[in-house]
Amino acid sequence: MEQRRHWWNGKWGRLARRDVFLRVDGDRWHVEQRAGGAEGVSRFYEHASVEEAEDTVRALLDGTDTWRELSPRPPGGWAPTV
Repeated sequence: MEQRRHWWNGKWGRLARRDVFLRVDGDRWHVEQRAGGAEGVSRFYEHASVEEAEDTVRALLDGTDTWRELSPRPPGGWAPTV
């Protein structure tokens, strides 16, 4: 499974943090909505097309939070730039 995009609501702490991830696995698109950081509770959505998955992401990002898009890590982790 490859992570394509990641959004964070900009809040720290187990009670306030929320994340939304867009991932692809073959021809299936997956959206994860997570509350509470890395050890939080997740809800998953599976879609047949990227358009359907993006509609779900838009709905999840709607509201009063100030969402920030974070870049996914490249395969193998971060490499220092010289």
